[in-house]
Amino acid sequence: VKLVESGGGSVQAGGSMRLSCTASFSTYTGNRVCMAWFRQAPGKGREGVAAISADGVTNYAEFVKGRFTISKDKDKNTLYLQMNSLQPEDTAMYYCAVSVLLCRRGIGPQGAYNSWGQGTQVTVSS
Repeated sequence: VKLVESGGGSVQAGGSMRLSCTASFSTYTGNRVCMAWFRQAPGKGREGVAAISADGVTNYAEFVKGRFTISKDKDKNTLYLQMNSLQPEDTAMYYCAVSVLLCRRGIGPQGAYNSWGQGTQVTVSS
């Protein structure tokens, strides 16, 4: 599975940005996997941001609830992350990931994810 993220860049605090992740798998597969966004800030570990299950159940990390929205377009095999009210602490490399395991109860650990994109940088200035 190849995952390609796009949409990163620089924005001022309070601004918005939408990330996209296009997956190379078939629609059949896309209807049976969990997809998620993780991020990694400089000097920190990778952390889960949001996940969406095969049947559309979403889960978010506490630090993005109410600000970020994860969604997917099954026909386009594309995952999105709409980020609003961005803050400098949201600055990180954002990664798209796919898991064959369920994620209806939570994002889960990064070890549960089988495929990863190359990442897209998001920089928020104050």
